[in-house]
Amino acid sequence: MTYTLYIGNKNYSSWSLRPWVAMKQAGIPFTEKRLALETPEFHAQIGAISPARRVPCLYDGQFAIWDSLAICEYLAERHPNLWPHDGDARARARSLAAEVHAGFAVLRAEMPMNVRARTRKTIGIGSLRHDIDRVLAVWNDTRKHFGANGRMLFRAFSIADAFFAPVAFRFQSYGVAPDGAAGEYLAALLALPAMREWQAAAEAEPEKLASTDIITAAQVAQQQQ
Repeated sequence: MTYTLYIGNKNYSSWSLRPWVAMKQAGIPFTEKRLALETPEFHAQIGAISPARRVPCLYDGQFAIWDSLAICEYLAERHPNLWPHDGDARARARSLAAEVHAGFAVLRAEMPMNVRARTRKTIGIGSLRHDIDRVLAVWNDTRKHFGANGRMLFRAFSIADAFFAPVAFRFQSYGVAPDGAAGEYLAALLALPAMREWQAAAEAEPEKLASTDIITAAQVAQQQQ
């Protein structure tokens, strides 16, 4: 198997982070190809790379798989330990990954991922507060029922953790600092070697997206999935 993973800017591309961190943490070798978002080069090249014209996109040899959840499921069929082995834990982990993939629209819109940022603030009221509270409830409940004697949601790292990885960077940037099990999990997720590697690369990127050094969620959503 020869994998090539096409991703966007590490500072901004939350969807690209998901399969990238899953592959890194699982020790799956791959070649990384980065396409800077919102550039003429991106628009010129993406159509020949991804049928959906979005990142991330994984190639297994010449075979393309796009959409971050589809990529992770494809990898899990070929590499052990990306999902929990226990049936109930695996079903819960899949439920959480799917919820993140399809939900939390307000959190994504009002807290766009910017890994370099440290002092951004947002008003945690209404729908945004609901999204934040839901994330924290998930982390606390999952750690209680499935994560004992480990540091991740299901003890060992899984795709569920990969899908919450962009949320961890958002919380770091916007000053969301939970206590208890959720806070311990946030710290553990940010401390993963793959997360530290991604953060270092994001901080070294030269690009600043035109619409603020925060690209709007709507703009990013047009280029990734």
